Amino acid sequence: MAIGYDGPLYILAFDHRVSFQRKFFGISREPNQEETAWIADAKGVIFEGASRALDEGVPREAAGVLVDEQFGAEIARRAKADGLTFAMPVEKSGQDEFDFQFGELFGEHIEDFDPTFAKVLVRYNPQGDEEMNLRQTARLRRLGEWLHERGRKYLFELLVPAEPHQLEAVGGDEVRYDVEVRPELMRRAVTELQDAGMEPDIWKIEGIHRREDCEAISQTVRRDGRDGVACVVLGRGADDDAVDHWLRVASGVAGYIGFAIGRSIWWDALKGFVDGTIEREEASKQIAANYKRFIDVYNAG
Repeated sequence: MAIGYDGPLYILAFDHRVSFQRKFFGISREPNQEETAWIADAKGVIFEGASRALDEGVPREAAGVLVDEQFGAEIARRAKADGLTFAMPVEKSGQDEFDFQFGELFGEHIEDFDPTFAKVLVRYNPQGDEEMNLRQTARLRRLGEWLHERGRKYLFELLVPAEPHQLEAVGGDEVRYDVEVRPELMRRAVTELQDAGMEPDIWKIEGIHRREDCEAISQTVRRDGRDGVACVVLGRGADDDAVDHWLRVASGVAGYIGFAIGRSIWWDALKGFVDGTIEREEASKQIAANYKRFIDVYNAG
C-alpha cells in the first residue's frame, strides 16, 4: 500500500495513562474499578470539548482525537461510530523502552477498535543505548509491517531525550539542547529508523525552534520516494507561547499537515474539573476554545 496521509490533521491527544492517573488522581498503583471509571469520566470531558469544537466550526475532516483503550474505550467506540478520525496507542505506558501494551494480542486489539491510526510513542536517541534501540526497532518494524499488510495507518511519535554527554556539551541547558542539538539528532533518528524498515504514514515530531530545521526533518521523512509521508507537531505539555512558536515555525512547511497536542489544550481546564473548581460544561467549553485557538495559530502561521 502507498504510505502517507493527505490533508490537514489536528489531533486532540489524551491517550495519557500512567502519568494521567498519577498526576491528576494521585494513583501510583493499578487503579481499581471505581478509580478507572473516575478517570474515564474525566477523559469524557476532553472528548466533549472536542465534540463542542466540531459543533463550533472545526472541520470534521481535519479533526481527530488520540485516546487509549484503558480509560477511553467507550470514547474510541463513540469516535468510530461518529465517523471521526481517531488514533489509539499500541505502546505500554510509563516506560522508556517501547513494547506492546497487549503483547502478542496487539493485533486483536487494533482490529477490535479499528482506529484510523495505530500510534506508538518511541524514545530513540541515535547516540543512546544501542541494544535498546535494536530491540525497539525490531518490535516497531513488526508492527509497521503488520499494519501495512492490512491497509492500516501508522502514526509514529518520536522523542529524542538528551543523553548525559549531549546535555553536558551545552552546559546542562535543556533549551540549548532543544535548539542546537536535538533537530539533527531527530533527523538522524528518522533516517536510522527508516533504514531499519520503519515506514510510518505520519511522524509526530517534537516542536522545533527554527524553520530550516523543520524543513530538514520534513525532507528526511519524505526522502527516497516517500512523498506522501507527513509530519505533525506535538505539544510536550509546554506553555502556550512555546507551542504557538512551534506551530508557526512548522506552518506552511511542505510535509507538515498540523499537530497532535494534548496537555497544553486540556490540562488547566480538566484540573479545575477534577478539583471541583470548574463545572463540567465550562471545562469542556475551555478545552474546545483552546483546541480551536491552536488550529487558528497553525493556520495563521
